Amino acid sequence: MDGQLLPTANGRRIRAVTGELLGRAKLLTAGSFTVLAGATAIGLLTAPLLGRIVDLVSGHRAAADLVPPVLALVVVALAQAIATALGMSLVSRLGETMLAELRERFVERALRLPLEQVEHAGSGDLTARVTNDVSVVADAVRRALPQLARSVLTIALTLAALAVLDWRFLLAALVAAPIQLHTVRWYVRRAKPVYAAQREAVGAQQQQLLDTIGGARTVRAFRLGDAHVERVRDRSDAAVRLALRGVRLMTRFFSRLNLAEFVGLSAVLATGFLLVGADAATVGVASAAALYFHSLFNPINVALALVDDAQSAAASLARIIGVADLPATAEPEHPARPLDASVKAVALGHSYVDGHPVLRDVDLEVAPGERVALVGASGAGKTTLAKLVAGIHRPGAGSVSVGGVEVGSEIPARRAVALISQEVHVFSGTLAEDLRLAKPDASDADLRTALGTVGALGWAEALPDGLGTVVGEGGHQLTVTQAQQLALVRLVLADPPVAILDEATAEAGSAGAKTLEAAAAAALAGRTGLVVAHRLTQAATADRIVVLDAGAVVETGTHDELVAAGGRYAALWTAWSGQRT
Repeated sequence: MDGQLLPTANGRRIRAVTGELLGRAKLLTAGSFTVLAGATAIGLLTAPLLGRIVDLVSGHRAAADLVPPVLALVVVALAQAIATALGMSLVSRLGETMLAELRERFVERALRLPLEQVEHAGSGDLTARVTNDVSVVADAVRRALPQLARSVLTIALTLAALAVLDWRFLLAALVAAPIQLHTVRWYVRRAKPVYAAQREAVGAQQQQLLDTIGGARTVRAFRLGDAHVERVRDRSDAAVRLALRGVRLMTRFFSRLNLAEFVGLSAVLATGFLLVGADAATVGVASAAALYFHSLFNPINVALALVDDAQSAAASLARIIGVADLPATAEPEHPARPLDASVKAVALGHSYVDGHPVLRDVDLEVAPGERVALVGASGAGKTTLAKLVAGIHRPGAGSVSVGGVEVGSEIPARRAVALISQEVHVFSGTLAEDLRLAKPDASDADLRTALGTVGALGWAEALPDGLGTVVGEGGHQLTVTQAQQLALVRLVLADPPVAILDEATAEAGSAGAKTLEAAAAAALAGRTGLVVAHRLTQAATADRIVVLDAGAVVETGTHDELVAAGGRYAALWTAWSGQRT
């Protein structure tokens, strides 16, 4: 592990996984490369046919003698085109098959990662792997892999064809190899730090733009406009300078490759001149050798230019395999079943950073079917307590149990406890598909019943295609209130014995607050509820209120009891009521 980030696979593991994936598609692997090799071999017939035409012309043969080789060229062109298309299609299918299996492994493991591990690593790390890294590997599979396979085959078979013509032509062609290898090593050493610095510079430039634009009011208020413009200019200049360094580096890279081509082609032509002068080869054979070497320009340049893509893809592949290889969370063969829907926390303590406890000796008992509101100032430990009960974090001290069974050790918390936060995601697809994520076998009648429970059936049926309306990215955009209601509908469909709402109505604003509070109350009906109350109107309707301060329980009781006591909750209620007034 790199700090708290999710792991990254090493080179040996990347090779092992690649070999394993190829082994699972042996027929497709063999078939695709066989067809592609056949297409390349067919294409190699072009040079000797052209050489034959040169010999016929130089020998002043009749025009009729040119017909067979010309027709042969047409047949070769057609056959190569068909075989190449089929081979590239098979190679692409092979790559996509491997990518699909690897992506499925990654997603399966990512969805089963302990949420505590994801939070420690940061959701950005996992998100970057599932988006950016998968995209880089996918691009390499769809674009670079077919090109590289075809280029490598072309290079190998063309060198073999040169040897068949005359081994001395092969030696002449290999004169360019040391220059090409040295160029690649030179480029790789210089390119990695330049491109890394360029990405950092672009990131700094974007961050400065965000800071300046996001804080525009403050910048204007303190007359810092000129200073911020200068910072943006400096960051932009740095990014441009590094971009130009990259362009110059790439230009020098290809100029050295052009030098290798010039040296190699000169050596082949000189060899042909000597062999023809010594009557060891015909002009047509020398012409075929020159054409063979000239046909190497593009595949060699493609293969070498893909060095960058290969490095990026390998780095991304290492990050994907690192997650896919994580061991599965062990679950008991015969997990204990909670006796009821009660929740009990004993001497609960937790720290995110050693020496800075967030919760200290918290004792909490929630009876089956009871609704308890957690109240306190920001940083009091409400959300941490909710996450411990949900099994997202493991307690640093003490224990949490549901129905007498300890959470996280004997029962998977996700089966007994559901947590709904204010961060709700609307999945891309139809509304019915979105809801069935919580209960795959739910009928349309079940979905309508659940929607009606939380008061969402009216607007759901009013959508253009009802339950078949596409929502999420690229589809019908739902309001914040509607999106939060969907989360509550999923809760109703999943039907866990214990539900936790972590400020699940906080983002709705005053307009949708009453709607969501009523929906939350309906969703919690018949189950044990733990509510992290952002709005004290939610706390006022709870069966019991638990007030947290600095990680400890300082008050507990009903709304009326705590208001009458005149303590911490009464002060919060007075401030809340005055603000609303």
